[in-house]
Amino acid sequence: MKRPTRAWQAALLVAGLLAAHGAFAAGADPVAERMLQAQTASGGWPKHLDGKAIDYAKPFEAAAVAALAAADRADDATIDNDATTREIAHLSQAWRMHGDARYRDAAVRGVDYLLAAQYANGGWPQFHPDRSSYRGQVTFNDDAMTQVVGLLQDIAEGEGAVASLQPLRGEAAANAVERALALILDLQVRIDGTPTIWAAQYDETTLQPATARSYELPSLATAESVTIVRLLMRQPPSPRIVDAIEHAARWFDAHDLEDTAIERVGTAGQRPRAVRLIARPGSTVWARFYDLQRQQPLLVDRGGTIVASLEDMSAERRTGYAWYGVWPQALLARDLRKWRQRHALEGRQADNP
Repeated sequence: MKRPTRAWQAALLVAGLLAAHGAFAAGADPVAERMLQAQTASGGWPKHLDGKAIDYAKPFEAAAVAALAAADRADDATIDNDATTREIAHLSQAWRMHGDARYRDAAVRGVDYLLAAQYANGGWPQFHPDRSSYRGQVTFNDDAMTQVVGLLQDIAEGEGAVASLQPLRGEAAANAVERALALILDLQVRIDGTPTIWAAQYDETTLQPATARSYELPSLATAESVTIVRLLMRQPPSPRIVDAIEHAARWFDAHDLEDTAIERVGTAGQRPRAVRLIARPGSTVWARFYDLQRQQPLLVDRGGTIVASLEDMSAERRTGYAWYGVWPQALLARDLRKWRQRHALEGRQADNP
């Protein structure tokens, strides 16, 4: 293959600089055009640009466009913070609306990136190809892997924003989803032989709950497990899937903090705001994480120090992370009942509520 000429490289750079300032071709989708610029060599997308979360709604700075086009650009593609899945979805829609084959090709490259990144065991690393440190762990944290599986299932079934990709990658997507679901069922944490919920991340080799950042210890992850349960509720209700859902529901119901509410301290609209727990009859919250031994709320400061309460935590960690929330509330109050009715599973509630 011939190497690009300097003139061609210069032309590309000029085109990129113009695009960064909104000078796209007539009829183009500006957001999709910026996504084309940000796509990495592996086919995925980064979550940051210039040290900040990528905002495709705004024109990129000229320096950022130059960095994206640089030959020595690092491949920091990831599935964290909706990266890669959101770009695939938007580009698919842009292709359908504008008929631009570049959008289609970029979306397909993104799907191929996801398929290539999947481990043989069915899981996904948080980053690929850079799997160093915790980036290589099978990652549910912030719904990373669950988002991928949901997107691939949409492709396989011809649903949603990515329906147009079904003829191109539907079969491969379906195979990836099947392997992922099998792993998800296997990863439901058992304590004393009883299925509970899921961890936020797992060692990619041993498939045991693992430490990511210093304050993200091996633990049961409430928010991520709610999203996993919703993904399982989308599947045909095989006995194993039903059991996984019902055990998780039972766990959520048994580990809420009753008559407790979250109060935000400080001026509304100003961030960060401190959070504290207060007594409030009839209110219910859950901790974000629970330990793997006693299944009690787990609060961890920088450096991996376990603390007893939010008041014992450094201000930066106390305000910079959602340690408590109501994630399972709608699931338990409404969605599980509808799911049971839809599949005529009401009779199972006595054994697996």
